[in-house]
Amino acid sequence: MQDEGTSDQSRPRSAFFRHPPGYRKRRGRNWFFLGLTYASYYLCRYNLGIVAPELKEALGFSNKQYGAIDSARNLAYGVGQFVNGLFTDRIGGKQAMTIGALGTVLLNVMFGIVAWSNIGWLFFTLLIIRMADGYVQAFGAPGFIKINTAWFRRQERGTFSGVFGIMINLGRMGVGQLGPLLATGFAVPLIFFTLTVPKLDWRYMFIIPPVIVVIIILLMNLMVKNHPEEAGYSIAHDDEDPDDDPHERLELGVVFRKIASNPIVWIVACAYFCTGFVRIAISSWWTIYLDEAWNIGRSDSLFWWLAVVLLPWGASASSLSSGFISDKFFGGRRAPVAAVLYFAQFVFMVLSMMLAEGLFAGGAVMAIVLLLGIDMSCNATHSILGSAAAMDIGGRKMAGFSSGVIDSFQYFGATIAGVGLGTLLDAFAISAAQTTAAAASQPTALMNPTVWFASMAPFGLLGVAMMSYLWWRHGKSGKAGT
Repeated sequence: MQDEGTSDQSRPRSAFFRHPPGYRKRRGRNWFFLGLTYASYYLCRYNLGIVAPELKEALGFSNKQYGAIDSARNLAYGVGQFVNGLFTDRIGGKQAMTIGALGTVLLNVMFGIVAWSNIGWLFFTLLIIRMADGYVQAFGAPGFIKINTAWFRRQERGTFSGVFGIMINLGRMGVGQLGPLLATGFAVPLIFFTLTVPKLDWRYMFIIPPVIVVIIILLMNLMVKNHPEEAGYSIAHDDEDPDDDPHERLELGVVFRKIASNPIVWIVACAYFCTGFVRIAISSWWTIYLDEAWNIGRSDSLFWWLAVVLLPWGASASSLSSGFISDKFFGGRRAPVAAVLYFAQFVFMVLSMMLAEGLFAGGAVMAIVLLLGIDMSCNATHSILGSAAAMDIGGRKMAGFSSGVIDSFQYFGATIAGVGLGTLLDAFAISAAQTTAAAASQPTALMNPTVWFASMAPFGLLGVAMMSYLWWRHGKSGKAGT
């Protein structure tokens, strides 16, 4: 099925575009199962952070050791994004996502089983497993972005990226809901009986999410098409010639040279490095921050509200609104919106440091509000740079590698937020006697919140500088990626 008016060189290249009958409905089905699959990846990604306090206590790990496990995964994910993004452009997005999903299922189960064992070299074994998991999960984002680049025009991609952020945060919400449920037990009323699940060990957070992923990946393979032509549709892409073959797969060398020679790719990637540090600094350490600085554990109602409602839905709202603004008010430009978001991060970080130092009145609720502000602005840059800008730069034939390069830098930044931040927090830890929020059962060395927030602040400013440069340098040129 062909679009109206797209069979010749005069195809429309404006924001106004009429899709063929039935296209949006088919794209919606494609997007739903694809997004659900990527959301399920996050069930096997954020499960470590949600059980961080229990893991440290049960296995006797320090902040540095916990951070090292997280960093190993993030480093391997960054390398995997770079390599797997290139392969994704060759093998296809759906195939790449299937490989990543099956790999993370296997490795998460292995992590849970090994964490139950008494084997020697437990720390290094868990580190290696998590590292391998990071590499295979790096097939997910390039595959997801490559498929949707083919299904969305440039003027739609910012809004789509907001939806992309929503799917990610559905995974975060699932982890946030599942963690407390497994920790306390729950009952599911059925027609003839009630299914009661008792309180389970924290290690089940590495067993149950993989089961969910297996079910979803089967549905994805049944429902998703790599590009519209496989479903009988064709749409006009501003970055393609009318006679381009959508089934063509470019040689790896061609894709590498085209993307690697584009300076905008590297500027966006460096900004994304900053996003990576802040994003993982929040997602990997916020449970420890609430537990040690404010005595808020997983059984507390404030924890539930933050983990299940505020963090995922706040990040979703900011991702969606920032993408919509970049599409509708900036004609598909990403840098202006990203510059404002990086500045907002920095402001929230400074206010959080001031609260930690007692420079203005506020309690746990104020701390959560400021934490939410950092997370919302950070996840918005995650969506419009790692997804929308990457799609704009690469187009449907090179979006895998374009997103892989950019996203790899996010996880190089995330690597520092693991072991580097863990080492820093151990070095500047405060004793339990110095804080009235510390419970008797807590460790004597607690996280220093001021150091935590101060470590993130420079990355907010660097993000402002780089995005402001692209905003100024390219003006209203509309160059892809800016």
